[in-house]
Amino acid sequence: MLNDGLIEEPENIKAYEYSVLVTSLNNDVVSIINNYRNRADCENNFDEIKNQWGWGGYVTKDMARCRMLARMVALIYNWWTLYVRLSNPDSHKESITSRPLLMSSIGKLTNSGNQKKIKLTSQHRCMDKIAKLQKELCEFFDSIKNIAPQLSPLNAWCRILTKSVSKFLKNGQIITMQPLIESG
Repeated sequence: MLNDGLIEEPENIKAYEYSVLVTSLNNDVVSIINNYRNRADCENNFDEIKNQWGWGGYVTKDMARCRMLARMVALIYNWWTLYVRLSNPDSHKESITSRPLLMSSIGKLTNSGNQKKIKLTSQHRCMDKIAKLQKELCEFFDSIKNIAPQLSPLNAWCRILTKSVSKFLKNGQIITMQPLIESG
């Protein structure tokens, strides 16, 4: 005979959930929880790189090749993250959702006179959203291109970085970089 408790939960049961954090920090509970939460947010990036970008390890004993491949994956991850942030600066999109969203298009390059145009065709169900994001991104790059002769490459790069991380900047703040000057 089967016990009813194994099949159905009794009606009068109370469920509790506990979290235990052990630490040697002398901080108050709220700051310890914030530190733990921030660490988890940071680990999400490493989890994404490892599981969605193939940074989980290599099967060769050649350290030079392992390091080169790890650097290539990190570089591609950084460029992709920057591109996705430029497309949508308000939120982080993991590659598992952003790659199908932004790479599901078929492109055709046309040359006419002195101009090159890329026409993208998408079958993605969110193609209207994708088109809007791409249009805004093209307008942003066109605005930089229009003033490019007056900008140094460093200033153009600062504008791109400012847009990509605008969510984290104070209202109206602009990223500036001073070139490194070697002291002799």
